[in-house]
Amino acid sequence: MKKGIHPDYHPVVFQDSSTGTSFLTRSTATSDRTVEWHDGNTYPLLVVDITADSHPFWTGAQRLVDTAGRVEKFNRRYGKRTR
Repeated sequence: MKKGIHPDYHPVVFQDSSTGTSFLTRSTATSDRTVEWHDGNTYPLLVVDITADSHPFWTGAQRLVDTAGRVEKFNRRYGKRTR
């Protein structure tokens, strides 16, 4: 790799804003906010809206969309077209 052209890749703590769950990983993202982690070190803190801890797909709260009902509603409203 060429020196001086890549962003700084460092440890960062991400925190889910809805559940409060935090995890330590590496990222190029930066923040002015910091947090002291379990190991006693201080890391930049990034608060995000959704993580795997709160995403509907991973929590099992995913809703199924009734596409058949939407098609029937469209056909009732506009009628089936014939050629």
